[in-house]
Amino acid sequence: MFVVLLKFSTHKSDAPQHMAAHQQWIQQGFDDEVFLLVGSIKPGVGGAVLAHNTSPEDLERRVAQDPFVAADVVTAEIIEVAAGQADDRLKFLLD
Repeated sequence: MFVVLLKFSTHKSDAPQHMAAHQQWIQQGFDDEVFLLVGSIKPGVGGAVLAHNTSPEDLERRVAQDPFVAADVVTAEIIEVAAGQADDRLKFLLD
């Protein structure tokens, strides 16, 4: 399982011109069954993605294709989590 942090860079003001493509990138992640959850980091400092069903290398490539990352609207940090315990609803995330 992975947590991807997408934190706004100094080019945050460019976000609107890349938003539609960024939203398509998010939808593709859901369609590919890699993204489980996407949301904002409060208070307005960026976004976060919960991902699974992928390798670290494939996720790095996917994140690099995010139009926000490519345009330096955000910087990306990928954190790999080796889940050890989970609520029954999330057991599928256990390694």
